[in-house]
Amino acid sequence: MPGWSPDFENDLTQLLKEWLKSQGRTQADLRRSLRAASTRLPSILEVLERDYKAQGLQGLASRLCQVENEWHGEERPIDANAAKSAADPFGQLDLLLQEIRQDCSE
Repeated sequence: MPGWSPDFENDLTQLLKEWLKSQGRTQADLRRSLRAASTRLPSILEVLERDYKAQGLQGLASRLCQVENEWHGEERPIDANAAKSAADPFGQLDLLLQEIRQDCSE
């Protein structure tokens, strides 16, 4: 398993930004769910890096899936993007986790 690198961190940052946008969420929402010290991205990434170092990529994806599931259980005003996501029984992160599990089993 490759370690946490600047390239990995940049890719994860981009993924998080796109994911938050598609979910109609903010970094503040992610900070609350992860219980990070700050809404700033370095603080959020620090929490995710700890998960990654403890449980690997699969653990990181699992944690983000838990966050997404938590969000889907909340009452929240729905915009057009969020309505499209709510209609999808599988979140993007669930699909990512499934793909990671398949790769690990091969």
